[in-house]
Amino acid sequence: MQFKQFGRTGLTVSRLCIGTGTFGKQTDEAEAHRILDKAAEAGVNFIDTADLYPPGAEVGGAEVITGRWLSNKRGSFILGTKGGGRMGAAACDAGNSRKHLLDAVDASLRRLKTDYVDLYQLHMDDLATPLDEVVEAMDTIVRSGKARYIGVSNFLAYRLARALGRQEALRLTRFVSAQPRYNLLFREIERDLFPLAKEDAIAVIPFNPLAGGLLSGKYKHGDMPETGRFSSELGGFGAMYHARYWHEREFETVGKIRQIAQQYRTPMPTLSVAWVLANPAITSVILGASRLEHLTDILAAADYHLDSGVKAELDEVTIEYCRSDAGK
Repeated sequence: MQFKQFGRTGLTVSRLCIGTGTFGKQTDEAEAHRILDKAAEAGVNFIDTADLYPPGAEVGGAEVITGRWLSNKRGSFILGTKGGGRMGAAACDAGNSRKHLLDAVDASLRRLKTDYVDLYQLHMDDLATPLDEVVEAMDTIVRSGKARYIGVSNFLAYRLARALGRQEALRLTRFVSAQPRYNLLFREIERDLFPLAKEDAIAVIPFNPLAGGLLSGKYKHGDMPETGRFSSELGGFGAMYHARYWHEREFETVGKIRQIAQQYRTPMPTLSVAWVLANPAITSVILGASRLEHLTDILAAADYHLDSGVKAELDEVTIEYCRSDAGK
């Protein structure tokens, strides 16, 4: 396993991070713990979860499962979670208001059975809450000792830049990381977020490196998946993934990537994750696995040397996904 400095902090994290979005729904607790065990054996020291995982009636379950696994080894792992998602029926049970974030971090710590998280992130932007209120609430969370560092997820580059500006002006704790969606079929953030991250030394920890499993090569356009990110068992979450990727153009591109993978005798998941890691803007890649066997090929990406010529081929067949209108 390789490691990298986390932005401008003194923190060092593994280049691969285990995501827990399937824990508690697609993945039961026993299997989740086997996945975490396997990742730890491979040298992974970074775990990403969220209060909103898994989506649906089991919300919060991923933190509970993760907390139980960490109970006797908390100090050996970098733990990140996220808040801001809808956690109840009341109007104040969602968003990035001071009230909700302070309530949310306390609830996450209870589920995780820990006094602090290493990284607390805004799960998504909230245009209805004044930015000053948001950054002041996050500063309070750090100063209270409940989080060591703070970051954002699913933020547009201009909104992150504005937040950093307000933090600097108000002399508040600074966001140190960004968690965007990034893979061979979604490359828009190369145009604006990556330059911002480089200039401000922001750690970039992308999720969805396999495009919900599409880049594993296991799906066909005419399939009706019964399980996984594209299945109806996930309700609106599955519909969101269909809207993102389940299009003829994406499947055509996957076919081209499959040919490259076959030519170089490399599993598609390994090649796809290695391509993400090869970008110098990337600090660590968040890997989601619903079953233990899914981990083998994606963990292999940590030590896979992606030849510059192969990377150039992958860049070329996916260049259209750099545009903001790709897939529309």
